[in-house]
Amino acid sequence: MSLLLTIDTEPNFTPKQSLPDPDRLISGNPAYKTWAQDASKGEKVLTGVWEATPGETHSIKGTVYEFCHILSGVVEIDEKGAGTKTYRAGDSFVMKPGFVGVWRTVETVRKIYVCVYD
Repeated sequence: MSLLLTIDTEPNFTPKQSLPDPDRLISGNPAYKTWAQDASKGEKVLTGVWEATPGETHSIKGTVYEFCHILSGVVEIDEKGAGTKTYRAGDSFVMKPGFVGVWRTVETVRKIYVCVYD
């Protein structure tokens, strides 16, 4: 088994489809697709591609560390007490454990994610 993983940004398998938890929804009708591509360290490190349609939700990371690389679309992330940042295709960012804010999908977004759970 190889220890090198290439993330497929246009996966050809059926994604898991989901909606935001009702208590996290602020506005719109966002829908999510997740193409999970790897789970390591006993499911504590997850990697794949995620897509969301426009809408606004509360984002609460808890103990999760998440790296994101935007492949397409536009999001605005409003961190509580720290202002709003806009991310577009080609941008990368990290939401650290304890992050609390608002995730606003302006244009359908697709990202590569790596989540590390404590």
